[in-house]
Amino acid sequence: MASDAFIEYNPNRLMMNRFLMTVLSAAVFSASASTSAYAQSVRKASVTTPSPKAAAPKVYAKRVIVVDNVTGKVLYEKNSMQRCAVASTQKLLTALCVMEAGSLENSVRVQYTDTKVVPTKIIRSGETYKRRDLLKALLVKSGNDAARALARDVAGSQVKFRAVMNARAKKLGMQSSNFMNPHGLTESGQYSTARDIAILMRKIVRIPTLRTYMATSGYYFQPPSRKKYWLKNTNKLLKKVKYCMGGKTGYTNAAGRCLVSYGELRGRSVIVVCLGSTPAKIWDDSSRLMKWCLEQPAG
Repeated sequence: MASDAFIEYNPNRLMMNRFLMTVLSAAVFSASASTSAYAQSVRKASVTTPSPKAAAPKVYAKRVIVVDNVTGKVLYEKNSMQRCAVASTQKLLTALCVMEAGSLENSVRVQYTDTKVVPTKIIRSGETYKRRDLLKALLVKSGNDAARALARDVAGSQVKFRAVMNARAKKLGMQSSNFMNPHGLTESGQYSTARDIAILMRKIVRIPTLRTYMATSGYYFQPPSRKKYWLKNTNKLLKKVKYCMGGKTGYTNAAGRCLVSYGELRGRSVIVVCLGSTPAKIWDDSSRLMKWCLEQPAG
């Protein structure tokens, strides 16, 4: 159902549209030519997305929210404040914490403990990477070992990084979340909500480097002493919906299929969060909701 509620990642304010221009002009910029197109894209996405007149499409996902990225207005929600496992979508918070922890040119030497995780493995013990190498692999291929290596490098240990994550989440206004690890594998006491993940994504899409990585369909990953190999983005919506600009997938038995995605069309931009779907339904759930909002007539 449509809603008059607003999503905000600054808990001290209630109306996102009051500081829209400040956010768009100050939070999104880049000195790098490789990210300038994405910065410009965010500035162009400045038209409010109205609540569609047509009824929302039926979706299978158990917990859903659709948010106008410009104003923060909730366009549709379904059990959006229900606490649940969110799987690898919480890697977006890991990425944010890494971005804010210092230079991405810092070197990270992989330790054996970083690789003690399943199922997605990319790196090997003893190898050395730049933080940006691991961050890109984290968002494109959802490497769990990359998440652990980054967490240890930033905070000194997995437990200390947990505190970093939860402090940052609270500062964003994610009031119904508690994170126990940097990758999203099931752990007792770990949960979030569709609404909180939408708050997180609104912050993420205002960071050009992270937008660029999320929009990468695939690339050759180069280990220091091994042959390079192709990492394919786990987000199939990039090909399914031409104006999908990125997102983050997630899956565990506890969470089901999850996807947070971001789309832009004709100046409008929306964030779609679907949690607790199935492998057969998640892509249709997300694409239908994105099209429902962005393909509606102007005016």
